[in-house]
Amino acid sequence: MVTEDADAGEATADTSGQAVVVAFGQTLKTLRVRAGLEREEFGRRIGYSASTVASYEQGRRIPSPRTIQRADEVLDAGGLLTVWKDQVERAQYPVFFQGMATLEKEALELLAYDTHVLNGLLQTEDYTRAVLDMRRPVLDPETIEQRVAARLARQDILSRRPAPLLGFVLEEAALRHPWGGKAVHRGQLEHLLLIGGKQSVEMQVMPTDRECNAGVDGAFTVITRRDGTRFVYTEVQGNSALQTEPEQTTLAAARYGIIRSQALPSRESFDFVERLLRSL
Repeated sequence: MVTEDADAGEATADTSGQAVVVAFGQTLKTLRVRAGLEREEFGRRIGYSASTVASYEQGRRIPSPRTIQRADEVLDAGGLLTVWKDQVERAQYPVFFQGMATLEKEALELLAYDTHVLNGLLQTEDYTRAVLDMRRPVLDPETIEQRVAARLARQDILSRRPAPLLGFVLEEAALRHPWGGKAVHRGQLEHLLLIGGKQSVEMQVMPTDRECNAGVDGAFTVITRRDGTRFVYTEVQGNSALQTEPEQTTLAAARYGIIRSQALPSRESFDFVERLLRSL
């Protein structure tokens, strides 16, 4: 089992990735100056303001892979910037989640059971921001915005082709928490109905009044890579564990199957979310 501790989260990138972000920013600035471009002009060409360019160059914000690609083209860098893409992308996640973020990109199947907060792959932008705003100690605004962007980027898995098999069992309590207020709550439930309609997504609700629930030990995710290797990810209070032992991953997959059988079927779950939405 691999266990990683989360950092305090007070910087835009976690400490382990900050050096990468700063080094990338210095490289970006060097290439921009060499090309004879002011920040305003360079920003215009890549679609950002001069202040955003300054944030990239100073390591205060992390550009997306697409932005890095565009910057490389505009500066005629010949790949000197794109070579950083994977490292910079990893740096946008908290250190304890970087391994899981990589696995999501390689997933053939992902099965998640969530208890009091909806899975990050299902969250709207407003819901994500509201949840991150609840963190204590408080995250600074730049960290929140960076993590919002990173979480939304992960949702590419929902539209990827070929589509992985995705399963979500959601505790009723997670559906009822009005994180961010009524409008955010309503928007999140509407979003769930859209995602639940995807052919590659199986979404179920575990009602609070269920007498039997094999998920008493809490939330977890079972993820199977394209090569058939299976992993189990758990996270609590800023600490995470990524289990790889075949016995543990097999038991977790079996446990998920039991939880799934105890939850409402997909059609009834869809109706449940619709009724909850109408009640708001």
